[in-house]
Amino acid sequence: MGASSSVPQKSIHEFTVKDCKGKDVDLNIYSGKVLLVVNVASKCGFTNSNYTQLTELHNKYKDKGFEVLAFPCNQFLKQEPGTSEEAQQFACTRFKAEYPIFQKVRVNGPDAAPVYQFLKSSKGGFLGSSIKWNFTKFLIDKEGKVIKRYGSTTTPLAIEADIKKALGEV
Repeated sequence: MGASSSVPQKSIHEFTVKDCKGKDVDLNIYSGKVLLVVNVASKCGFTNSNYTQLTELHNKYKDKGFEVLAFPCNQFLKQEPGTSEEAQQFACTRFKAEYPIFQKVRVNGPDAAPVYQFLKSSKGGFLGSSIKWNFTKFLIDKEGKVIKRYGSTTTPLAIEADIKKALGEV
């Protein structure tokens, strides 16, 4: 089954990733928060709607224990061609993103980031575990376990009820 079946971690909080400048970030700092993990791209047809709605959700629920974690990815038609810092600047300047934009990652294949190996092994997609496109979303509970996976065509606002439920607001 490849790497996805051999991921020993039980929580996203067990991973360390790199921020857009290459500095290590221990995801345990998000313990106790509901997370929406998204592979983002600046040149995709879904870019405007997703970034706009991710910012809206983040602003609405950040004080209630919710965080968006964005991972730029250039694996789909090279729609994130710049550097990690350029991806972060794009999101923060154009879409007022105040959530973390991490270092560019690969989400599929043998060089997929370990955090994405974990996410995919936790919740497979419609046609298997691989990520099909930009803006695939994973909703993570406060303990760091994947609640649900959403495809690219599911808008962030369509996930709002699930976010509220995970936050205990329903």
